[in-house]
Amino acid sequence: MAEKLVAVKGMNDIAPPQSAHWEWLEDSLRALMARYGYRNLRTPIVEPTALFVRGLGEVTDIVEKEMYSFEDKLNGEQLTLRPENTAGVVRAALESNMLYEGPKRLYYMGPMFRHERPQRGRYRQFHQFGAEALGFAGPDVDVELIVLACDLWAALGLTGIELEVNSLGQPAERLAHRQALIAHFESHAGLLDEDAKRRLHSNPLRILDTKNPAMQDMVNAAPRLIDHLGPESLAHFDRVKALLDAHGIAYRVNPRLVRGMDYYNLTVFEFVTTQLGSQGTVCAGGRYDGLFEQIGGKPTPAVGWALGMERILELLKEQGRLPEPPTPDAYAVVPDAAALPRVMPLLRALRQAGARVQMHAAGAEGMGSMKSQFKKADASGARFALIFGADELAQGQVALKALRGERDAAAAQLALSLTDPAAIVARLRAD
Repeated sequence: MAEKLVAVKGMNDIAPPQSAHWEWLEDSLRALMARYGYRNLRTPIVEPTALFVRGLGEVTDIVEKEMYSFEDKLNGEQLTLRPENTAGVVRAALESNMLYEGPKRLYYMGPMFRHERPQRGRYRQFHQFGAEALGFAGPDVDVELIVLACDLWAALGLTGIELEVNSLGQPAERLAHRQALIAHFESHAGLLDEDAKRRLHSNPLRILDTKNPAMQDMVNAAPRLIDHLGPESLAHFDRVKALLDAHGIAYRVNPRLVRGMDYYNLTVFEFVTTQLGSQGTVCAGGRYDGLFEQIGGKPTPAVGWALGMERILELLKEQGRLPEPPTPDAYAVVPDAAALPRVMPLLRALRQAGARVQMHAAGAEGMGSMKSQFKKADASGARFALIFGADELAQGQVALKALRGERDAAAAQLALSLTDPAAIVARLRAD
């Protein structure tokens, strides 16, 4: 026998019935985006490696350790499976001159790839949904995106998600803060781990995001970026907070909140929960006004967020909010394969009229007994069985039998005409 092949570690199949939960979540996201005027953008899974090196920053965990990069054997081009999609959205906007007619509200969903240790809610192929508002400079759109996420939690029935906000200011303000950080960390050099030492002069802001318990007290005592913000940055942040207050949205200012990518400025935010262990962030984003320029465009204001779909589904499961997978309205019991030429066109007509109908299919030994077919009908979750027995067909009828809550009250079979699909659908859909 040939060797059995399995999926790549950390890259998972999504099969029924779990795939129905994904479809439900995707539909919920699309519906919400439509209400806010965001439109779908689909970008390639593979992008030039330089897009992420330039956009995310060379001294980031993603670029240094987590990207799936390779050389195209046909032309030697350096390519990467996308580890995130904000840079891809900006690249697409620049390439197509998308903002020529004005700002755009966009959303995307799809797989991302990072080579890291798989764990609960964290995989090598994972799925993100993102909302991006390109060309808007004001704090009102920062808040619109935060409110949009809050409306999503409400639509999904999720609770226990808290909002943290901060401001990263502008490049000159971050430079002054950066110098103060370096001086602080150099004065505590003996406490720095290897990652921190490596980042000390290249990206000291990322040291604030350390998970090393031995460094926490020293990091907590480090200079705060908010103390280096100028009047314009503070005014932008104050307006964000005022608009959140106007919406009645609770938040906590976290002066240590930073983002993993280099392209963020001004407003940053995270939605966090304590119900997913160490992977507590379910949605995160902020403003990235410098990214267009970093990848070859003109300075353009932009803000957005992304959420991990696996984490949202895990949280929905934890809170018992996942819907039951859809089931058929009816299961067609067909004792004799010779009846299929009459049965199958009717089933098609029922489906075209909007009914969900599953047909019993012949196996290697024929259609099987009525008993076995009824077992399959019950297991399918269908509300009704449509019975196409010889007696029913001889009279131009199909028998309708309840399989769920109505079975006691409707133990007798109801005969319906084969020539009236609309009447059959009406019975299948009746409460």
